[in-house]
Amino acid sequence: MENFAVVIHHEPDGGYWAEVPALPGCYSQGETVEELKENIREAISGVLEVMQAEGKSPESKIQILDLAV
Repeated sequence: MENFAVVIHHEPDGGYWAEVPALPGCYSQGETVEELKENIREAISGVLEVMQAEGKSPESKIQILDLAV
């Protein structure tokens, strides 16, 4: 099992969407955070399957910073 950083965004009109920086093109959405978590897990699995079939691997040099400005 691998762990991935997931960035969650709130939509002003309702719902949420998420992206996985280490997996280019890996996005999902949901009406609630719980639904989003389920959907992004499915998206991650799908992207990893495609990457494996293509002989690719997740980006390993991704860094997530929490900065105060």
